[in-house]
Amino acid sequence: MSKVLLIYPYFKPANDRSVFRFPPLGVAYLASSLIKAGHEVQILDCTFLEKDEALKQALGFQAQVVGIYCMVTMLDDCLWFARRLRSGTRLLLAGGPLPTCDPQAFVQDFDVVVRGEGEATVVELLQAFADKKGYGTVAGICMLAEASGQGQSSKEMISTPNRKFNTRLDRLPFPARHLLPNQSYIEYAKQKYGYSITTVMSTRGCPYHCEFCSNVIFGGTYRERTARNVVHEVEQALALGYERISFADDVFTLNQKRVLEFCEAVTRRSLHFNWECLARVDSLGDATYVRMYNASCRRVYFGIESGDDSILMLMNKKITTEEARHAVIAAHQAGLEVGAFFILFYPGDTNQTVLNTLHFANTLPLDYLGLSMPYPLPGTPLYDRVKDKIYRDWRPGESVFGSHMLIYKSEFSETKMWFGMIKGRGQFEIARRLQRWGKIGQLVLRFTEKVTDWILLHLR
Repeated sequence: MSKVLLIYPYFKPANDRSVFRFPPLGVAYLASSLIKAGHEVQILDCTFLEKDEALKQALGFQAQVVGIYCMVTMLDDCLWFARRLRSGTRLLLAGGPLPTCDPQAFVQDFDVVVRGEGEATVVELLQAFADKKGYGTVAGICMLAEASGQGQSSKEMISTPNRKFNTRLDRLPFPARHLLPNQSYIEYAKQKYGYSITTVMSTRGCPYHCEFCSNVIFGGTYRERTARNVVHEVEQALALGYERISFADDVFTLNQKRVLEFCEAVTRRSLHFNWECLARVDSLGDATYVRMYNASCRRVYFGIESGDDSILMLMNKKITTEEARHAVIAAHQAGLEVGAFFILFYPGDTNQTVLNTLHFANTLPLDYLGLSMPYPLPGTPLYDRVKDKIYRDWRPGESVFGSHMLIYKSEFSETKMWFGMIKGRGQFEIARRLQRWGKIGQLVLRFTEKVTDWILLHLR
């Protein structure tokens, strides 16, 4: 048995305006698999901690094995922890999206980099660690190894074969939620939203290949848990004091039959909780939105991304604006709150296609509108398309406007991108508030649109 510490190094950036705070399910899944294998495990979720306090707690655990999660936005803090913990740690592991697609950036600071889905990999690694054996037979990892040549010895990165994906998700133990700061998440959510909320992941992966989407952990696969298994985990989460569930699936609604089975299971068990999910605009019939509402679903989010069909084709979204409008209206008419996400100033966008997107978004019956600038994540086709234009890394708190920042040379300036997002958000809020004004409200909205359209067209 080893003493293991798993770290989720998220610290709120100074200028971050996002209100979303959800527990790290990936780390919690690793913890539950290690506990099942007999290890003593702690999770250090830094979401509600200051850095000095987080480091103090990490050192206080005196763990033999430390695993640190990392995505692009956490790179600096991940390495900050690694360099301060390495001397006192016998086995230091990196895992998550960024180590998976760019292990070279981590092998100097970590003993082993875990690629992709990590539950089985970390269990095998710790068994090899306990047996004092080499790690070369463990699938799904990268590490430095001695390389000899021309009479000199050096180290180079080696990679073991990829690990096969787990196709029996029902057999995985539920995430170790008891190791997470649940009370802090509950208090935060009640203050921000008026209700407590946590996440459940009922599927893994997505079979679609949108150009901008990073799916390196699950490798473009799609695997499902049964509705019965998901409901059991929902009951466990509710027992901790949460009132609402947000499904963290890339696409919860991909299999309409399974969605209906889940709704039936919720109704049959008379569970009293509200839930929300991310949906594709082309995956459900209109009647299913009604069934979801009757089973206590209260909000769906659609990743529409553009209001121009030519840009949707460029993004490889495999949807049309007509399908998007139909799905939003159907969900709205079923009684659901509807949210939608759009990317503005995507590589290939023009002034007119950006305006098309903003106009399209503001003609939909939405309750939530998410607007962002493009972000080329490592491992995506979009990254490959613009990598020669990337001139800086994403750094938390560097942008005065919030967490979004332009990192590549675009034909649109960052100022113009921010104006477009502010314009879109402003029009959305004005439209909602002027609904009761009837024709006068419509005139005010059109005037605002025309003025801001002109400004956007004349910004560089």
